[in-house]
Amino acid sequence: MARKRSRNARLIRLGALAFGVVLLAWLWREIGGGSGPAGMASRVIIPKGASLRVAADSLAAHEVIGSTRLFRLFARMTGAETDIKPGTFQFAAGAGYRDVLDALVTGRGLMTTVVIPEGFDVRDIAPVLARALRVPEDSVRAAVTDTAWQRELDIPVPSLEGYLFPATYTFAEGTSAREAVNAMIERFLDVWKPEWDARLQVMSISRHDAITMASIVEKEARKAEERPLISAVYWNRVRKRMLLQADPTVQYALPQHVERVLYKDLEIDSKYNTYRYPGLPPGPIASPGEASIAAALAPADVPYLFFVARADGSHEFTETFAQHSKAIAGIKAARRAARAAERTR
Repeated sequence: MARKRSRNARLIRLGALAFGVVLLAWLWREIGGGSGPAGMASRVIIPKGASLRVAADSLAAHEVIGSTRLFRLFARMTGAETDIKPGTFQFAAGAGYRDVLDALVTGRGLMTTVVIPEGFDVRDIAPVLARALRVPEDSVRAAVTDTAWQRELDIPVPSLEGYLFPATYTFAEGTSAREAVNAMIERFLDVWKPEWDARLQVMSISRHDAITMASIVEKEARKAEERPLISAVYWNRVRKRMLLQADPTVQYALPQHVERVLYKDLEIDSKYNTYRYPGLPPGPIASPGEASIAAALAPADVPYLFFVARADGSHEFTETFAQHSKAIAGIKAARRAARAAERTR
């Protein structure tokens, strides 16, 4: 009987030892890392002012950590529970509690969010990316002349202008200008719809033609519903071999941005000056969004050849030059009346 009790006690001790070894191994793996599936990475947002509990819950929800209690305990033991930085973090697969907490405290792994609005051109994009990535602007400008992408996308001009898709991007610390530009091109390719290729065939144009037109529409449109109408005006002019006379192309041709095109600006000798050179300019003049690309590929079925902007940003569309001149006179008269009414108040 005594021998049996001794054997049971020994088994219990061995079981406890084995459990202890397994527990220690699990703790070591959780704290030290190396347990995540290969090739996976997690992106986690830690809100400003978030408590350790909130941060731990978010990390657990994204499967960065396995136990919120153990993580909070580890953070308290290291004295880092109140030092967590807010922001968007990216954690490598299998990152341990030590590495995760170090990233949250030091900001290592903090992601940078960059917003590229629709209608931005390279002159706008370069400084925004350079500031966000902490790289020289020249490195961004060099990246947008990538010849490999030019060949793959069949771009006949020495720039990726127009193909840097406008969107909100999140880049990891240390992202290079070339990597950021690659991400923007890849977003463009993701957005491009298969049915748009069919439209290219129907319209007998290239994708480069479509993006060039879309960029002009993007710069001209102030009202979403007018995009197909603006597209129609310019395609009608292309078909009739008329000068496009698009002010945004002249603004692009000038060495510096101007808010308003003056008569003297129309004299600039550039293939992008559509007051002097017929047809589409050599390439896009900005980054068009999805709606403008769609409008370029599906112009409204209207005979309009002219439009003029009203004070509210909308446009009056006309078919003949006489109608266009009358519309201009009417809009100018309305502006004069509005100014006179303002002075009498």
